[in-house]
Amino acid sequence: MPTYTYQAINENGGIVKGTIEADTQEAVAAILSGNNLIPSRIRLQTAVKSSALMTSIGQRLRPVRMIDLITFTKQFKTMLKAGIPMLVLLQSLEAQTEDPRLKKIVLTMSHDISQGSTLHDAFSRHPDVFSTLYCSMIRAGETSGALPEVLDRLIYILEHEHKIRTDVRSALQYPMIVGILLAVSFFVLLTYVIPKFSTIFQRSGLKLPLLTQICIQFYNFMVHYWLIFIAIVLIAGIAVSYLLRTEAGRMAADRAKLMLPLLGKLFQKAAMARFASIFSILQSSGVAVLESMRILSGTINNRAIAAEFDQLMGQLEEGRGIAEPLRQSKFFSPIVVNMIAIGEESGHLEEMLNDIAAHYDWELSYAVKRFSDSLGPILIVGMAAIIGFFALAIYMPMWDLTKMVK
Repeated sequence: MPTYTYQAINENGGIVKGTIEADTQEAVAAILSGNNLIPSRIRLQTAVKSSALMTSIGQRLRPVRMIDLITFTKQFKTMLKAGIPMLVLLQSLEAQTEDPRLKKIVLTMSHDISQGSTLHDAFSRHPDVFSTLYCSMIRAGETSGALPEVLDRLIYILEHEHKIRTDVRSALQYPMIVGILLAVSFFVLLTYVIPKFSTIFQRSGLKLPLLTQICIQFYNFMVHYWLIFIAIVLIAGIAVSYLLRTEAGRMAADRAKLMLPLLGKLFQKAAMARFASIFSILQSSGVAVLESMRILSGTINNRAIAAEFDQLMGQLEEGRGIAEPLRQSKFFSPIVVNMIAIGEESGHLEEMLNDIAAHYDWELSYAVKRFSDSLGPILIVGMAAIIGFFALAIYMPMWDLTKMVK
C-alpha cells in the first residue's frame, strides 16, 4: 500500500503534518476529514529511506505489548465514561498512544467509524492486536449499551492475563539462564580443555578410560563434522517449525506441555485460572454460554484444552449442561467440575466461577514458587554432573600417568 505525506489544518487553525498509508489520495483526504482535519497538501511518498523502511517493517512485525494494550483500554474507558464523542475520543487516543503500530491502528479505526462502521467491526479488523475475546466484549458492551462497565471487566481480564504470563515467564527465566550456561560450559570444556589434555594422553600410550574416550570422540565429531552437525540442527529446527504450523503438530505440542514434569501442572493451573476468570466475566456481561465456549476455545492458549470446549459445545446444544460433559475431560479437575455443577444447580454460576478463579490464582502462585524452589537443587545437580563428568575424564588418565612415571 503506498504512503502519502500530508499537511492539514486542525480545529484550532494549527498546521498538522504526517504520513498515512492508503490506496489513493481521495482515501487519505477521507481519513483526514474523518479526524476533523482539513487537508491542504497530499503527496505520494516516492522515495523511502532504507532506515525508515526497516523501521516500518519492524513496527509491523513487533507485536503490541500487553501493557500498552491495557493502557489503551483504560484510556478508552475513561474518556468514554466522560461522554467524549467517539471520533474525538479516538483522535485523542491516537495522540496519547506511544506504540507506533497501535497509533496507526487507532487512526484506521477512526476512519472506519467515520464511514459508518460499528465499534465492534472497527476493532475486529485488527485480529492480530485485538483478540476474539476483546472484540466479543466490545460487541457485548455495544449491544447492551453498557460499554464502560464491560470495559471495566475487560481490563480486569487483560491485567489477570498479564499477571499469569508474567508469573509463568518469571518461573521459566531462571532455568533458561542456567540451561544456557550449562550448554556454554559443556562447549567450552569440550572444545578447549579436553583437546589440550587428549594430546598428552595419546602420546603417553595410556589406555584411556571410557569417559575420556567419549569426550575425545565428541571433540573429534565437533571438529570434523561440525557442518553436518549444524545441518542436522537446522533441518530438525525447520521440521519442528513446520510441524508446529500444522493442527496435529500444535495439538501434540500442547498435549506434551501439559504432561511435562513440574511444568505441566503449572500450565494446567494457568489454563484453569484463565478459563474461570474469562468465563465469569463473559457470563456477567450477558454473553450466551455457547458463544462463551467459542470465545474460550480461541483464548485458552492450549489446543488440547480447546478441543474439550469444541466437544462441550456439541453437548451443550443437546441440553446436557456444562458440568456433566466436563466430567469426561482429562484436564478439568474434580473441584472445577463440582463447583460448576453447584453453580448451575443453584443459579449462581458466576459466583462459583469467581471462586474457582481465586482458588487457581492462589494455586498458580504456590505452584510457581514450588517450581522455582524445586529447580534450584535439580540445576545444581545437573551442573555438578557435567563438571564432574569432565573432571573425571581428565583426572582419571592423569592418575594413571602419575603411576606410570613412578
